[in-house]
Amino acid sequence: MPDATEQHASGVDGRPEFTPEIEAAIATVRADVARLHGELTRNGLVVWTGGNVSGRVPGADLFVIKPSGVSYDDLAPENMILCDLDGNVIPGTPGSDRSPSSDTAAHAYVYRNMPEVGGVVHTHSTFAVAWAARGESIPCVITAMADEFGGPIPVGPFAIIGDDSIGRGIVETLSGHRSPAVLMQNHGPFTIGADAKAAVKAAVMVEDVARSVHYAREAGPLIPIPQDAIDRLYDRYQNVYGQSEEARS
Repeated sequence: MPDATEQHASGVDGRPEFTPEIEAAIATVRADVARLHGELTRNGLVVWTGGNVSGRVPGADLFVIKPSGVSYDDLAPENMILCDLDGNVIPGTPGSDRSPSSDTAAHAYVYRNMPEVGGVVHTHSTFAVAWAARGESIPCVITAMADEFGGPIPVGPFAIIGDDSIGRGIVETLSGHRSPAVLMQNHGPFTIGADAKAAVKAAVMVEDVARSVHYAREAGPLIPIPQDAIDRLYDRYQNVYGQSEEARS
């Protein structure tokens, strides 16, 4: 895939010129990412301006992420920020006059090192953050968790915002792991997906299971699910659930 400098040329006014196909892809991702931020507020996963959603632009080494410090009510496709995979804002594009999310370097690192990832989400959802504050993985003790995560939700290392340290922790923890979610120690959950919508779904599910398992442990000992049952549940949900007989054949 070409790098960002090969994907577009500068026009006479210095603005980047993308192919019509890339322009259409950027517009679609801008709209999706702007809309999906509403799911974070709708599901109670963020407060004030915290948290973020990003989406990779198919066919280009680019991604779209929210601006920093902007109210969720004010987010729109035109103020989403277009970045290259080093986290640099593409000048002359809509939203480029704003600063991107403080987690941009982390998202960029994930996209550079996990080419299968098309969406990244970060929230400060209450119960998931509580597990992260203890540096404790969430054990796989409910079937919905086996379905979605294929095992426990792991904990990633403590890292400071501002460079790609968080991204490194995400990649190191999730590489080769079934879970699309990691609890970064003392920070909170980051989720990945094939696209931004899948990453948002994982973020919603993380908080749901974090809450359920917390309450269960408060009430008494947790009952582990046997590994072979986790494997069967995960395989069914990921490969069979929701498909027609024709699609499975």
